[in-house]
Amino acid sequence: MCGIALVLSGGLVVAPSTAAAAAASGTRFPDEREGVSVGELEEALRRRGPDSLRRHSFHLCADGTVLVDGGDGVGGGVGATELCFIGATLQLRGAEPVSQPLVAQSGSVLVYNGEIYGGIHIANDQNDTRSLFSSLESCCSCDLHVVDSDEAYPCCKSVGKSVPQILSTIKGPWALIYWQAASNTLWFGRDAFGRRSLLVHWPTPADSRFILSSVSPPSFSRNNSASEVNGLESATDPDFSGHTKVSYWEELPCGVYSIHLKDLDTNATCMKEGRVIEVRKHNWTNSLLHTLIRWERKSTVPIVDGLIPGKCSVDEGNHHLSPSFRNSREAEDSTTHRVLIALRKSVMLRTNVNIMYQGDLTTLKDDELAPIAILFSGGLDSMILAALLDQCLDPKWTIDLLNVSFDGPLAPDRVSSLAGLKELQRISPLRRWRLVEIDTDLANLKGESEHVMSLIHPSNTYMDLNIGIALWLAAGGDGWVNGQDGHRNKYKSTSRVLLVGSGADEQCAGYGRHRTKYRLGGWSSMDEEMRLDVQRIWKRNMGRDDRCISDHGKEARFPFLDENVIQTLLEIPLWEIAKLDEPVGKGDKKILREVAKLLGLQEASFLPKRAIQFGSRIARESNRKNFGSNRAANQASAGSVEVGKRNH
Repeated sequence: MCGIALVLSGGLVVAPSTAAAAAASGTRFPDEREGVSVGELEEALRRRGPDSLRRHSFHLCADGTVLVDGGDGVGGGVGATELCFIGATLQLRGAEPVSQPLVAQSGSVLVYNGEIYGGIHIANDQNDTRSLFSSLESCCSCDLHVVDSDEAYPCCKSVGKSVPQILSTIKGPWALIYWQAASNTLWFGRDAFGRRSLLVHWPTPADSRFILSSVSPPSFSRNNSASEVNGLESATDPDFSGHTKVSYWEELPCGVYSIHLKDLDTNATCMKEGRVIEVRKHNWTNSLLHTLIRWERKSTVPIVDGLIPGKCSVDEGNHHLSPSFRNSREAEDSTTHRVLIALRKSVMLRTNVNIMYQGDLTTLKDDELAPIAILFSGGLDSMILAALLDQCLDPKWTIDLLNVSFDGPLAPDRVSSLAGLKELQRISPLRRWRLVEIDTDLANLKGESEHVMSLIHPSNTYMDLNIGIALWLAAGGDGWVNGQDGHRNKYKSTSRVLLVGSGADEQCAGYGRHRTKYRLGGWSSMDEEMRLDVQRIWKRNMGRDDRCISDHGKEARFPFLDENVIQTLLEIPLWEIAKLDEPVGKGDKKILREVAKLLGLQEASFLPKRAIQFGSRIARESNRKNFGSNRAANQASAGSVEVGKRNH
């Protein structure tokens, strides 16, 4: 996990579209730095990337001349644009340590936060960032790729792919900021599912800079939850439209973006207060990626007597079903194995200790230390991840299971985690499993709660805060373990890689609202709700969760959101994914329950869905603290209430 940032300032107004640029013509944008400072950004990013922190700055004159200032922020002259790149590194891949930003002899600059599991070849001893930088530097730099469309041009056949083409091939989570010196173009973006955080600050009258950052500094986000922003809403891009009030920071929508800074005297829209530059959003060029983003399933509604009903109960009237559907048990077994294989490969890619940075592994000589941990509730998703990790990880390593509770041994997740530990010990008795019990009291978390509030920013509801606190504490790994002598000993996990079950519920109908949609509108309605969940997971979940987990210098990895896993699940008929006519704990996430049985997890295969805020009981404690009681919180729809506000 790394932390990346860019601060672009001086003489430019960066707007999401030409329409926004036109709207900005009546707004004064003084070059005043009333917002976050570079030092504050560095302090926040260092927590994500504790192994190294660097910055690289240069000034860009209107005629395209680049003046490197060595990072002291001096130079460039009046009207020059300054670009300041910041990179904080958590070293996890490669044979040698790598510090960011990477700067090429050409003058190109890259800060990257992500892993590459396909699309670009990475040798076992290579670093992802360096390999990607080499691929990007071979890209075509002609203006057509920036100012026109994303079609293939003849130039690419002889020179190389375009930047959007390279980024579209990457399998794995990523966010990046890349200065392509040959074309004077700034490229930035995040992967199609938003698995790595990237926030954007659009210029405002109070702070005219354009800023990208993995995380918001605590000192600034705390008092800047919402402010009026005039003239910077895009009328053409739905991801940026419809805002009358926005935070200082916004989640950058998934995709690849560019700002062309070549010949600003002629290519920028000159105004009294400065030059307006347009941000362009580029199309993904990978057809498979388009398929995954659309999230369209071929088989949604079971066929009954040749008809496609709005709703069908699989368990009722099986004699009416077509022979292919009636004899589906063999097909179900086949699809279950396909999902199991896809998930195993996903876990293996994300937990290959042989390609982890060996400098860290040399500190793990003690057999009791664990290189990889799991955010562990004892529920279906985390039990599957634990069993698969056991198959993928060398037996010499311990596996840490991180479990957080706000009600000691009484929290549902603590009860299920203890039961889950016993089941894991049964199916893999030779593995050293370590359940780390992270106990806390919400009343004692004043400073920690304020810190987490800055991490979830721009998310700002009580539900976001509750989930954020639970994830942040779990990722910290600071708890207790029960020794063989019966004593409870203090322990802090040193695992830098954490497996997280995000994406399982969205793809396999694990939420109560999926059951409601099915009851009211049948298969198609349920499918549409699941598609909506997947397509908005970047905004609702991933950025927030990434920021909370990575704040400890840990890296979250999400096996259920692997591109191959998503594709495999989409190829399976919906009625084999879930059967919501069946009871809770059986029909929901049916396919994953079958996977659990194949792994020998009989008890876990029947566990009902329980969100972390309820399983850890932080939601109950938060409701009592902030609303007086659970009943009052439910009446106020506490989950959607902004922190510090009440519904009356």
